[in-house]
Amino acid sequence: MNTIDLAQSPAETRRAWIHRADEEQVLALFRSVHTVTQNPPSPWWLRALHRGKLPSRAAGFAIEDEVTALLSARPGWVYVPWASEGEVGYWEFVPSESGVYGPSEPTTVQFTDLHPGWVDLLPVHRGPGVQQPIAFTTADLREQIEDLENIA
Repeated sequence: MNTIDLAQSPAETRRAWIHRADEEQVLALFRSVHTVTQNPPSPWWLRALHRGKLPSRAAGFAIEDEVTALLSARPGWVYVPWASEGEVGYWEFVPSESGVYGPSEPTTVQFTDLHPGWVDLLPVHRGPGVQQPIAFTTADLREQIEDLENIA
């Protein structure tokens, strides 16, 4: 048990109405809000479901769970349960935060609705400029995880 009760995975944060209520009801409410607010705070899977890019909420949960199974079994990966409002948390590779050249933004894995792979990789980043996400799939992540960890 985490001493400060932080979620250790996306599944541990699935307690809200949008996670449990009838999927069609959740989608109808989202679409109603979407007509008034172009980008309402919402998880990636709900935006993808709204656009017809994801078949179901359960499919989104399965992607989150697959990434969790991979990263939680490897040393150095930590789930960060806080993200932008309404969004699912993300994973950081803690050893990549510090290195030979000083502190850096760690290698990060986050979920996205912007491409059909549903996973963005933000490689370790040092210096000025913004980290640029690389479109990934869960299969890409599984195949390249050791290389990503070695870059840190």
